[in-house]
Amino acid sequence: MKRTIPLEFTVGHTEDKAAAPKKTVPATVPGNAQLDWARAENYPDYNFSDNYKLFDWMEDVYWVYSAKIKKPEIQPDEQLYFVSKGIDYEFEILLDGHPLLYQEGMFTPVELDITGTFSGEARLDIVVYPAPKAKNRARDRSEADECAKPPVSYGWDWHPRLIPSGLYEPCYLEVRPALHIIDAEMRYALSDDLSVAYIGLEVQVENCEHRGNRGKLKWELFDKNGAPVLDCSFECVCGYSPEKERLRLLSPELWWPNEHGEQVLYRSVFTLSDADGNIVDAKESRVGFRRCKLVANPGAEAPGFPFSGNYPPITLEVNNRRIFAKGSNWVEPEIFTGLITRASYEPLVKLAREAHFNLFRAWGGCIVSKEAFFDLCDEYGIMVWREFPLACNNYRDNPHYLEILDRESVSIIKRLRRHACLAIWCGGNELFTGWGGMNDQSHALRLLNANCYDHDRFTPFLPTSPVPGMGHGHYMFRYIDQAFMSPRLAHKTEGYDCLTGMIHADKTAYTEFGNSSASDVETLRSIIPSGELFPPKPDGAWMAHHGFEAWVGQGSWLYPENVEHYFGKPDTLEELVAYTQMLQCAGYKGIFEEARRQWRRCSMALNWCYNEPWPTAAGNNLVTFPAKPKPAYYAVQKSCRQQMASARVQKFDFESGEEFELELFVLNDLPEHIEPLTLTATLASDTKTYEICRWQTDKTPPSEHQKSAVYSVKLDEPENCLLRLKIEVAGRGDMDSEYFFVCKNKNSAKKIAPI
Repeated sequence: MKRTIPLEFTVGHTEDKAAAPKKTVPATVPGNAQLDWARAENYPDYNFSDNYKLFDWMEDVYWVYSAKIKKPEIQPDEQLYFVSKGIDYEFEILLDGHPLLYQEGMFTPVELDITGTFSGEARLDIVVYPAPKAKNRARDRSEADECAKPPVSYGWDWHPRLIPSGLYEPCYLEVRPALHIIDAEMRYALSDDLSVAYIGLEVQVENCEHRGNRGKLKWELFDKNGAPVLDCSFECVCGYSPEKERLRLLSPELWWPNEHGEQVLYRSVFTLSDADGNIVDAKESRVGFRRCKLVANPGAEAPGFPFSGNYPPITLEVNNRRIFAKGSNWVEPEIFTGLITRASYEPLVKLAREAHFNLFRAWGGCIVSKEAFFDLCDEYGIMVWREFPLACNNYRDNPHYLEILDRESVSIIKRLRRHACLAIWCGGNELFTGWGGMNDQSHALRLLNANCYDHDRFTPFLPTSPVPGMGHGHYMFRYIDQAFMSPRLAHKTEGYDCLTGMIHADKTAYTEFGNSSASDVETLRSIIPSGELFPPKPDGAWMAHHGFEAWVGQGSWLYPENVEHYFGKPDTLEELVAYTQMLQCAGYKGIFEEARRQWRRCSMALNWCYNEPWPTAAGNNLVTFPAKPKPAYYAVQKSCRQQMASARVQKFDFESGEEFELELFVLNDLPEHIEPLTLTATLASDTKTYEICRWQTDKTPPSEHQKSAVYSVKLDEPENCLLRLKIEVAGRGDMDSEYFFVCKNKNSAKKIAPI
């Protein structure tokens, strides 16, 4: 059987690839070279203030990892391999100065047979090149438009410019039997009625006729309880084994997304034996049987002829059931990818499950997540829309780039296609835009589509997001910069309706929409010097951590102008934080529910964004680094319940004397009906209560919603105040909902107190 030999590395840097580093320090693997150097040189915390700028020089040097290796005792029928699961990004591997491999690309693993390359001891060097940068580009993400390195680390409106490199996945020596499994995978297709899984086996074996004798392969499938349900045995042949027979599993238990059923996972085991019957290798993985498609909902078609001009299908159909996709945009949980482990991912994925989410859009600006992320999504029932590492650039038809993208994308597809959670492949983020400049004839996207079809044809593919029909944006609770607004939205200046005018929109999916708030006070104190904390100013640590001038306009993402507009000027940091978080709660609650109310035309709501890789001062995220829910997380959690009462109110800011209008909805995402209900809507301020309506519903059909008439009440408030709207469902308290709004009286100077 295989056995692993760990390696101890040192790392140093040099500006001349031909010159050895003048100094080396201990390296942590998995890890990143920048962190090793910063640790050895006692750099201050890069999360605090603008200390990340101390790392700027590190992106332009060669990092040289070195390890002394001693050849282990191996048997005549064994081989010695160097294995690396991931090196970021462009690198050479040398043994005693002799080149073994040059590679560009961080997602293709390395396996080198070094059995006969040295005797005794040798020096292994891995030379990691400077960060790739296209010539004649600004110092921003456009520098990454000719490489397959994710562009986020070149600087984004929620990510500092800090470009990691190094051995971010495990690197080790491995002794293998000469006869061993290179790759083994169980592939399947489900019958139309889902009652039969047709199974094929693909196996690649090294030295399959070792010493003139073919090895023997056995495959077994075990159910969720560990009981064997299917098996077969066959002789090895060189290369990929053809399917010996079309195996069939009757009545497979299905894998379902969160809250639609159980996440059933089978265990697939390949065992390789030599001619004498000795087991020499094995490969195990988990399998979830499910079928996932993108289909068009009725009413989601674009008008006109030909039909190929219709909006692309975007409704997820899982196991023949159409599902409203509720979730968020996922980014990696650390700037330095070598720090990421299962422990980094699990609390975040668990929180997504608890928020009633069933889909992550894994954004293309970041790395393709490590295996643990997909394992957890398999377990927790979170489907993954996985984008390739392209974002907001024009990736031109450059032959060298396309060669790298071809190899990297195939490696990504083959690694991830076995996961039940993988629901959608996508070319990348915002490529069909003025700043992206690509279209469906761009060679990079044609290549990605072809590779997905060739290697995982039953998983849907989208060229980018957004495509026609989808909504991306907006990211403000209230428009401030009138010049930035589109003419269609010029009258929409506040509240729920400012985010792309959703209530009047006709989108098939809302795949990005943002609404920012400050981080909690504890987080702010940990990243901003005490002298800068309050009042915040558009410079220093507030700016470095994206409180100001992060996106469009000086105020993003803090927007203190909004706070003052709605509530009055805050007197303390605590008040400022509370006010911004109130607006984020109200905005996200409104837009998630509005998207759901537009089912079936609309079938997806994914806010920008879910998490963050370092602690920001302000941003659109629901979860503060590393895994601390904001108040908006809990607001969204309530808005994503499978069955709930919902209120449509078309504005947030009212004046005393105005009519407060609302419509009531019963939202039902489950494939079961809801018996008739009685809903009561009550609006209350500090001084009075308005009984708005009592609505008796009909039976709500499975996976459908109900809508009431429009009800209204005239507001009469002597002071500026908060209004609290409560929708109560008789006998179904689990469906109750609450909202808050602002009401102002022109004659009042009272500041509205935060919740």
